[in-house]
Amino acid sequence: MAKKSDVTLHPTRNTMSENTRGAMVGLLQKHLGTAIDVTYAAKQAHWNVKGMNFIAVHKLFDELHEKAEGYVDEIAERLTALGGQAVGTVQGASANTILEPYPTDLVDSEGHLKRLADHYANWGAAIREGISEADDAGDDLTADLLTGVGRGVEEALYFLESHFQSK
Repeated sequence: MAKKSDVTLHPTRNTMSENTRGAMVGLLQKHLGTAIDVTYAAKQAHWNVKGMNFIAVHKLFDELHEKAEGYVDEIAERLTALGGQAVGTVQGASANTILEPYPTDLVDSEGHLKRLADHYANWGAAIREGISEADDAGDDLTADLLTGVGRGVEEALYFLESHFQSK
């Protein structure tokens, strides 16, 4: 859990303890950075994909981008509702993401599908840990938010992995 001293909180009438709010803001900031990272990894793939099934994966990557962009907004709004300051710049996302950098020289559809699947799988695992952390802290609303995001992330992973599963 993030410590209260790690995060500056704005005054709020939210009745959760300051320590819990600080910890949840820290948790949510990590997921905000990761959501922004995933959003633009999907867009990077959308812009640069080439090869067989181009139009299908081009459209899929754009849809993944749009959905992830929605997660960015949901996470940032929860973070700020707890009194936190959302760090949503490119530099902030880069500092807070849990993911490895997305390659900028990738063009083949299979490579993009596999790399995005890795991103979604890693983020999904972190989301499950975050749900447990929020539950342990007694923050049902953050746990619920992460559960909803997690459902979408796992659906995206299913869409990506379906390109490789044939049996």
